Amino acid sequence: MAEIIRINEDTYRIEDDGVRFFLLIGKDKALMIDSGMNVKDVKAIARSITDLPLELLNTHADKDHVAGNCEFDSFYMSPAEQENYSQAGGKGKIIPVRQGDVIDLGERRLEIIDNPGHTPGSIAILDEKYRVLIGGDAIQDGTIYMFGKYRDIKTYIESLKKLKGYTDRFDEIYPSHGSFPVYPDLIDQLIDGAQQIIDKKVEGKIVQVHGFGAMKYEFPYAGFYCDIE
Repeated sequence: MAEIIRINEDTYRIEDDGVRFFLLIGKDKALMIDSGMNVKDVKAIARSITDLPLELLNTHADKDHVAGNCEFDSFYMSPAEQENYSQAGGKGKIIPVRQGDVIDLGERRLEIIDNPGHTPGSIAILDEKYRVLIGGDAIQDGTIYMFGKYRDIKTYIESLKKLKGYTDRFDEIYPSHGSFPVYPDLIDQLIDGAQQIIDKKVEGKIVQVHGFGAMKYEFPYAGFYCDIE
């Protein structure tokens, strides 16, 4: 069963068996960021907290982030996730969001930052009011999936380098997996680890992930699952 945890007066995180999603509340409306993996009624979770009009935004379209999308006729998502979302069996209308777009909840502005690499249409969300970056799967201290279709570790590094240009605008990062919260210095560490993998400066080990073989690289601050060469 999902656990609802209040972060501050108008922000909640929902812990759903290893994946985390969020409810953000503004003056005029509320926004669910991702819709979980196992939850049966995402809207009921939101309604237990607020009666404001509710919208949904997806950081990306991996299956553990879109289980509750079926409860919404439409939702915000990068159009670059269309194929990934269709592969996950997703339905509903995608309202495209792109770099620089702003979703205003009413005295709470959320800026979209394109953050591809983990998936083609991964995004991060900058919550200006609370100086928080909601980073999806890309920035976490768990093990980041970079193997299989849609993943591109070189693009991932470039996206993280771009995020460094925003670090004067946020103090904490809310990840979808792993510890909560994490902090901006993790971005440099992830860039370094991913580059070490590309440069073959670190050894990995072959593991099974959901029935597929992958190479696992472990660092003190996080890990990566990558393709077996």
